[in-house]
Amino acid sequence: MAGTEREVRIPMADGVELAATLYLPDEANGPQPCLLEALPYRKDDLTSSYADSYQRLRDEYGYAVCRLDLRGTGSSGGDATDEYPEAEQSDLPSVIGWLAEQPWCSGNVGMWGTSYSGFNSLQIACERPPALKAVCGIYSSDDRWTDDVHWRGGALRLVDQVDYNHYMTPMCVLPPVPALWGEDWRDEWRRRLETNEPWALTWLRENRDGDYWRHGSVRVDTGTRGYERIECAVMIVAGWADGYRNNSFRTIAALREAGVPHRLLAGPWAHADPASAIPGPRIDLVPEMVAWWDRWLREDDSTPHEDRADVFVRTSTRPEPDLELHEGYWVSDTWPSPATAWATHELDGTRSLPVDPDVGTSAWIDCAGHLPWGLSGDQREDDVRSLTWDRPAGGEVLIGQPRLRLRVSADAPAASLSVKLCDVFDDGTSALVSRGSLDLAFRAGVHAATDPEPLVPGEVYDVTVELDACAYAFSPGQTLRVSVAGTDWPNTIAPPAPVTLTVHSAELDLPLWSGSERPAPAFTPGEPSSSEDPSDVAWTITRDVLARTTTCAVRSGSTYPVPYDGEATEHYAGEVVVDRRTFAQHAAATCTYRLSWPGIDVRVMSTMRIDVGAEGYAVAIDAEAYDGDELVSRRTWSEHVPR
Repeated sequence: MAGTEREVRIPMADGVELAATLYLPDEANGPQPCLLEALPYRKDDLTSSYADSYQRLRDEYGYAVCRLDLRGTGSSGGDATDEYPEAEQSDLPSVIGWLAEQPWCSGNVGMWGTSYSGFNSLQIACERPPALKAVCGIYSSDDRWTDDVHWRGGALRLVDQVDYNHYMTPMCVLPPVPALWGEDWRDEWRRRLETNEPWALTWLRENRDGDYWRHGSVRVDTGTRGYERIECAVMIVAGWADGYRNNSFRTIAALREAGVPHRLLAGPWAHADPASAIPGPRIDLVPEMVAWWDRWLREDDSTPHEDRADVFVRTSTRPEPDLELHEGYWVSDTWPSPATAWATHELDGTRSLPVDPDVGTSAWIDCAGHLPWGLSGDQREDDVRSLTWDRPAGGEVLIGQPRLRLRVSADAPAASLSVKLCDVFDDGTSALVSRGSLDLAFRAGVHAATDPEPLVPGEVYDVTVELDACAYAFSPGQTLRVSVAGTDWPNTIAPPAPVTLTVHSAELDLPLWSGSERPAPAFTPGEPSSSEDPSDVAWTITRDVLARTTTCAVRSGSTYPVPYDGEATEHYAGEVVVDRRTFAQHAAATCTYRLSWPGIDVRVMSTMRIDVGAEGYAVAIDAEAYDGDELVSRRTWSEHVPR
């Protein structure tokens, strides 16, 4: 008997039923471990293409797989109130217990996934459900306050507002799939339309570190979560072009301290499947995950486990927004590594900089993914409007998180720091190695217990900016550049008004790595080229000379078949704008989802605009839903969120 697929509804303690698709291997082989991925992105239409990977895990490797619509999403009951709500962290241990009790399951369960399902894999590991033996978090953060798509260094991530932060508003009010829900699917759809609130409003209101962000963060111990709560084995997959790259070295260092079996696999990739992502070299991740699950779910100790970090060290490569291949090499080591030592370099002189609010467009976005969310380009245009310090690179190999310690002042009460480490070629081409940023109102530390405070103009402050994790080797003859600016726009918002920064002194701390005696890892190659197709994508940066504005705009969309003889269409458009004289800035976005099945055609459209001011954020959201040509719902939200 071949493998099968089965739709089930899994009951929760409060009576809500969650929709799941089971991919079950040939029952002649007896009970097998089960792998769980739990997402809010609608398993039966918007992400139905993921099914190929579940079938592969079943057919090639003999695992049972469960793909779950989270509460209130897709065809699951209940309410989708937010990312990672308390209900979800109660639901998923119940799902794991239910899976472990099924006759086709061996009793051992693993969790895995990319981004959201990597986050909740780590969160549920902290809950310690008895059947959960191993997790694999791919491109997932351990700190939602500093390393998610909402805030960075205390500053609002501006360009992310027109992507995920907005499109979850219409996605969460799409109807359940009629073929799965039943004849009363319209009643459930109306209920969602009437009751759901945009998650983006919560994320703007929560503009301080605290219980809200720590609830979903494993890095910071809240008593119920934290690395010391994890007992099952943890595999982390990170990408140097991904926004969650800091969930790498610090994570496995914490796991090592807690005595948790672990592995880090960090490659050059953006926020996409390592088999097809930009940039390469691409690898087939599935055999690596299967080996991990075989060890912990099938208790295969034929290859003894050894905690390790397998890391791709990037080498000097000229940047492109859709770079196919980043030069470099693989290394393997433990972490913290005995081969790492800190080196400190002083940056000379007192230097001042009138801040341009649109510095940062060359680096675009912190989290590259699928186009138009592409890679950083040549940094020299931003470098020339920044304070820079150059020195011969000398062949250094950096593995870890660099940091810059500065004595800095500003002539206004609000200012920010953007620090970039770049690799400069003979012709002046400047490639981004790592970056960090800090709203100086959070100069005591983004996790400090004190509230952020305005600066005293002219007063000198000691601050530290930690840069993103990296693994990088400068080629002979290259130049290492430190670039300091007052903005990283549109990745994060600019200060609310003109300001001049003065750097009085600074010291750069670099984690230098001297090598390892371990053999380099080898992997099954991925696709020969990336999956990126720019033909239906727009990504533009425009400077209006007379209006003195800079605009970054994106547009993308697609139409594709979905199960139950259906079709889905997605369309996204967004722009972020800053006035180079006044520093006024805003983000605006439109998102449309259309789903059709025989005799059914539904559409949800949403617009959002966020105006950034000195006192806060003015937010306006409008959502409309259509059943055929009939407008069945329109809701609007308007709110001013204080800074």
